[in-house]
Amino acid sequence: MSRNSLFLVSLVVDSYDRAKAFYCDSLGFDCVEDTAMPDGKRWLVVRPRGGEGASLLLAEAIDGPQRAAIGNQTGGRVGFFLRTDDFARDHQRFRKAGVVFREAPRHEPYGTVAVFEDLYGNLWDLIEPARS
Repeated sequence: MSRNSLFLVSLVVDSYDRAKAFYCDSLGFDCVEDTAMPDGKRWLVVRPRGGEGASLLLAEAIDGPQRAAIGNQTGGRVGFFLRTDDFARDHQRFRKAGVVFREAPRHEPYGTVAVFEDLYGNLWDLIEPARS
């Protein structure tokens, strides 16, 4: 039986360096790989520190349609979900790093959650799942 898993999600950004700084410095992600490609692009992969699951491939926009997608890849909906084992710790750390939260933390049946935006306005949930 074959096993498949989602390991990369592409995120269109305006600048490799700005995006890398935000995800690694503000959100505390690890830079998994940053390799220059022959065509001037970079293979830039980041993922939550100690995280499991998919990583982000930061892809610098190269034309008008790609630039138009920056910050709106999911049509204004929350498109990314960052799981934490300590919501209060990470919420406070992100706020100190200048991350903009769109709402106060709330408690839902599935966990503690708050929506924040990345450097480009893409919406994320910071979520600590409810304990079963």
